[in-house]
Amino acid sequence: MNQPLPKAIAEQAEIIAEHARREGLDFYPTIFEMLSSEQMSQVAAYGGFPKRYPHWRFGMEYEKLRKQHVYGLGRIYEMVINNDPCYAYLLNDNMFVDHKTVIAHVYGHCDFFKNNTWFSRTNRRMIDEMANHGTRVQRYVDRYGQERVEEAVDTFLSFENLIDPHSMFMRREAQVQSSAQIEQADKDRRENGDVGRYPAKPYMDRYINPPEKLREDREALQKEATDAHVRYPERPQRDVMLFLLHNAPLEDWEADILSIIRQEAYYYAPQGQTKIMNEGWASYWHSTIMTNYVLEASELIDYCEHHSGTLATSPGRLNPYKLGIELLRDIEHRWNTGRHGPEYDACDDMATRREWGKDKAPKGRIVGRGSPGREKIYQVRALYNDVTFLDEFLTPEFVEEQKLYHYRQDPATGKMVVVNRDFDQIKRQMLFMLTNHAQPYIYVMDGNYKNRGELYLAHSHTGMDIEIKFGVETLKQIFKVWKRPVHLHARIDDDPILFTFDGEQSTQQHIDEEVPKPANEF
Repeated sequence: MNQPLPKAIAEQAEIIAEHARREGLDFYPTIFEMLSSEQMSQVAAYGGFPKRYPHWRFGMEYEKLRKQHVYGLGRIYEMVINNDPCYAYLLNDNMFVDHKTVIAHVYGHCDFFKNNTWFSRTNRRMIDEMANHGTRVQRYVDRYGQERVEEAVDTFLSFENLIDPHSMFMRREAQVQSSAQIEQADKDRRENGDVGRYPAKPYMDRYINPPEKLREDREALQKEATDAHVRYPERPQRDVMLFLLHNAPLEDWEADILSIIRQEAYYYAPQGQTKIMNEGWASYWHSTIMTNYVLEASELIDYCEHHSGTLATSPGRLNPYKLGIELLRDIEHRWNTGRHGPEYDACDDMATRREWGKDKAPKGRIVGRGSPGREKIYQVRALYNDVTFLDEFLTPEFVEEQKLYHYRQDPATGKMVVVNRDFDQIKRQMLFMLTNHAQPYIYVMDGNYKNRGELYLAHSHTGMDIEIKFGVETLKQIFKVWKRPVHLHARIDDDPILFTFDGEQSTQQHIDEEVPKPANEF
């Protein structure tokens, strides 16, 4: 059972909330709960929610987190749920200064959840929805048995990353026309001469528009329309889960579980897209609020030790807390000193760039949006995700200052050494790691491949080949849903390969001109 929040901590939560609002943070009402380390591991295993659907992976995750805490290998200081109201969990054996730091950190997260564009389409009642999902899946377990339901969940989880996170902000599919609209369009085409009829006087019509030629054109047009309707979807579809949900031969309860897993995947997607920004924003504000408002002199050493531990990094390791907070501070400093825009970018003299705008820097403590830099980082918080954040604001000076180089271990000395300082390559590699969470882009090309109801998927190559063993195993899982042969078009060592699983064996073949469409169209 959750422990009541001690009075001193509850009072600090109110005080810190007032300071956060004074600084311009805007967040949903936040409910804090105190948990033991074991309870915190349980909630963390459920992805931050108190109740989820029954599945063995949650127990496995709990056991891992529990052992990490017991053996001192990891510690969860807090958890916060993107919800309205937000729910945040505090660890009961934290020091009092840690509780204050965590509370300030939580308010930063809550502000980010509420105001960042990439979270704007998420379900703000997800804590209730997750409990509802758990009840529905448990009902299926009672009706169809644990083994059968668990096997379905295992199958659907194997391709839960095959969604289209950007589809929440745009219309991907063309508007479906009714049969009446299609018939009217066909009639209009015939009347407008779309089958090759030319304007002619009645007595010359049979010579200018020979009936045989019109019939051939009409048959060709009908064949083209028939071929276009046989292949679906009409254009490549990235949301593989949605395509399977609409077209796979699933029982009602299986379709419901698939929709549950897809809905939860979309809920968690923005958190993966904004990990660096979200943690950087929360760290920026817990640092600002603690050092400017609520940190006592007797707490300074403990705060510095734990704060520095959170931001600790090492060669070859990317800490999202450290990268996020430092890049936000760099943006604030650049906009406060005017180090942006065409004039600054055109300056090649490094000494001039180092001194640029120092006289413009604001003096004293800044509150809220009281400087150009603060105003800019609030704008960044609202509009960007990790990819666009780094793409627009990562600079050579920042990479050099933070030593964000490429490292490798020297086999002779065992030490990490720099192997690459090239800014363009470093930036390109970081963006590649963050784009789609380094997951492959898979599209549905045809749900009626070779007119036999087979599923044809394709990998959009972005510079790295797929892992063949994972690709083949995923095909096996998708076959369980589609129940017809499944194909995957991929490029391996610049060679186009078609992987196939027909329910009995996996095969692969080189794609040449003889392989039916859409093999040579992607």
